[in-house]
Amino acid sequence: MFREMRRKKQELSLEESIAVLMRGTSGVLAVQGDNGYPYAVPISYAYYDTHIYFHCAKAGHKLDAVKRDNKVSFCVIDKDEVIPEEYTSHFRSVIAFGTIRIIENEREKRDAIELARAKNKSPK
Repeated sequence: MFREMRRKKQELSLEESIAVLMRGTSGVLAVQGDNGYPYAVPISYAYYDTHIYFHCAKAGHKLDAVKRDNKVSFCVIDKDEVIPEEYTSHFRSVIAFGTIRIIENEREKRDAIELARAKNKSPK
């Protein structure tokens, strides 16, 4: 379904990927924006039980795109260390692909907001 990672030795295990998602508080959500152009936006999130929850406004470009096409990708950068003398960088990130939905149920919304609030209060 999706391409395999080209540099296999750098691939994170599922457990390492989950740890990155648990540590992070922000990432970049990519959707199909207007006129077929990609739209990638920095966003806060909370990860819980294989789900990623985003908080956003009730209207705007992002929600319009989600309503039009629910396929998304989300990237969290955990490490970005530039090594100038080696002309390289040590980089660790997670890219997730999936479908997104707008939570309409008030209880489910409240639970997701509480997850994000708890995450942002806890020390990393």
